[in-house]
Amino acid sequence: MILASLIFIVTLIFVIWQPKNLQIGTSAVLGAIVALVLGVVSFSDVLVVTNIVWDATLSFIGIIILSMVLDEIGFFEWCALKMAKFSNGNGFKMFVYSILLGAFVSALFANDGAALILTPILLAKMRILKLNMKSIIAFLLAGGFISDSASLPLVFSNLTNIVTANYFNIGFSEYISNMFLPFVVSVIASIVFLWIILRKDIPKEVDISLLKDPSTAIKNKTLFYISWVFLAVLLAGYFIGDMYDLPVSVFALGGGILFLIIATLFKTVKPKEIIKEAPWQVVWFSIGLYIVVYGLKNAGLTDYLTVILKDLSLRGDTIAIVGTGFISAFLSAIMNNMPTVMIMDIALQDIPNQALAYANIIGCNLGPKMTPFGSLATLLWLHVLAKKGVNISFAQYSKFGFLITPPVLLIVLLAL
Repeated sequence: MILASLIFIVTLIFVIWQPKNLQIGTSAVLGAIVALVLGVVSFSDVLVVTNIVWDATLSFIGIIILSMVLDEIGFFEWCALKMAKFSNGNGFKMFVYSILLGAFVSALFANDGAALILTPILLAKMRILKLNMKSIIAFLLAGGFISDSASLPLVFSNLTNIVTANYFNIGFSEYISNMFLPFVVSVIASIVFLWIILRKDIPKEVDISLLKDPSTAIKNKTLFYISWVFLAVLLAGYFIGDMYDLPVSVFALGGGILFLIIATLFKTVKPKEIIKEAPWQVVWFSIGLYIVVYGLKNAGLTDYLTVILKDLSLRGDTIAIVGTGFISAFLSAIMNNMPTVMIMDIALQDIPNQALAYANIIGCNLGPKMTPFGSLATLLWLHVLAKKGVNISFAQYSKFGFLITPPVLLIVLLAL
């Protein structure tokens, strides 16, 4: 256990701090190689891990490619400008609408897509509106939180969703039927608590005349209209694929590549640049870190968790669901939600209560917001902000995260 834990801790430190710009995927793969060489994991374990994460990883790449193409044609900027115009200059309305926009993007384009694509757009608009730094940070913190708290409704809304759905053979339609209500409750609870915490920094009035007309953001109107139809057809495809037990990545990656081809034919994107800029490091990150985590499983960590979870499962559904969700949440906050979801899935596999699998997803999606390194989406979000000259300290973020996450998490788990 000591050796496996040490490898995991060192790998995670390298992933979070990225010394000398060492990429997250490179760090994770190096950790996996060390675990393999030292016998913490075997080659057969590598095959098991690859089988668990390949669908989630390819789906993520496809969704990001689709998001990048839509961003290139002005889809998200149009949405952001429309959101601002709908507010009619009312600060409270703009705050709520920006959260709803973040929820929409997170649900359809994954939490990482919301962090990568929407954050720089919202930041640019806030600066055009000449908001002070406190107000800008308030909007950004709200956007960062909703990117994870709203990543519940669809299997592809978060990598953790895909991994768990595949692990427990949960179909696309079945997943939605169980997670739609928690998603709605999560969005509403997030708005309420975000407003309570950040209301003092939200301006009462905003001069939206400073913003350009939304239509000017669109690079190709025909392709813009096609994109809405394409998204509707793609969503229908997920349901059809569910009927035939097709992997989510068939539509996520296939859809991303198909729309890239369509946009290329319209000469609105450069496919080589899109492919080059896609976050391929996430592929190596997913596989590498999961291999390292599997070493913890081999060392017996999941056995300890199984004992605790089985005890919780005997105490009624409410206690079991809330307890499982909070265990997942705090583990995610401490050691990142990607390894947590796998450890918890393995620990839950022999407990005959599928509700706990959903509780694990909720905990792994919301719990990471308590610390800056809890999720890949938050790390990406902070990285994007730092590049734009906005630095949020560890203490500032953690204080905000610990204030808002526990109450929203409890309410969502009770909704489940």
